[in-house]
Amino acid sequence: MKPTVICFGEVLWDVLPTSKQPGGAPMNVAAHLRNFGLNARLISRVGTDELGRELLDFLEQKGISTQLVQTGQSHLTGVAKANVSDSSEVTYKIVMPVAWDYIRLAPGLVEVVRQSDYFIYGSLAARSHQTHVTLQTLLAVAKKKVFDVNLRAPHYTQEVVESLLHQADMAKLNEHELIEITDWYQSETDLRPAMQQVYDRYQLETLCVTLGADGAALLDQTGFYTQSGFPVEVADTIGSGDAFLAAFLHKTIQNEPPRNKLAFACATGAYVATQQGATPSFTEATIGSFLERSAVPGC
Repeated sequence: MKPTVICFGEVLWDVLPTSKQPGGAPMNVAAHLRNFGLNARLISRVGTDELGRELLDFLEQKGISTQLVQTGQSHLTGVAKANVSDSSEVTYKIVMPVAWDYIRLAPGLVEVVRQSDYFIYGSLAARSHQTHVTLQTLLAVAKKKVFDVNLRAPHYTQEVVESLLHQADMAKLNEHELIEITDWYQSETDLRPAMQQVYDRYQLETLCVTLGADGAALLDQTGFYTQSGFPVEVADTIGSGDAFLAAFLHKTIQNEPPRNKLAFACATGAYVATQQGATPSFTEATIGSFLERSAVPGC
């Protein structure tokens, strides 16, 4: 039986200057996990409005079950207004409050998470009291907890992020988030010692740091690894970090060696950056071919 991965948190519309796209890191990760054939499920909440109905339709098209996506009349479906003036660093204005701020502990949810193999969550889902309480209840029963840090000012506090890190088995963050977190207790500018500080402080099993066009770094119980970036023609970087996480988890489930996991994850993130939108369809073979064409050495 394929492992089950539960993604918890926001599902929303990224509103771009000329269009809108389905988004939210948990949904993006679930879609990329489905690309790899994994049993990925999403816990979230949408409104009963037209935007909510469109999101539910999109999830079904992507093969993501909507069974755990709640609906409610009291709050509108989530929206994030994206600023894409810098194609390498998209920024967002995330509307609040919206439906996914009110994810409730529905009947059976605890058991669904208890029986799953991995539970992925981010900091944005903890911005509201209701969803944060639900998240904490589910973290208490999850087997393997994966924290996709995803800091979006002003929607987090140091106290909440540190609490979520302490509960994680695996964490993924970008280089800017690494600098911010290490600044909270000791400024360390070099990559490896900064990662070691976070790894040790929060007693993680695995820590990944994405470095944009420069690739990524991995620290786990076997050592420290880096992977150079894959030069590509960037369409946009929306969803690239989510694709990295999905690919890394996919290869973790396959028990691939650390260097292989990191290279495959970087290649997946780079490939998604060549496509428009956060959740392009692809297969493992697509990424394998991309890797063969674009091979760069790890170190």
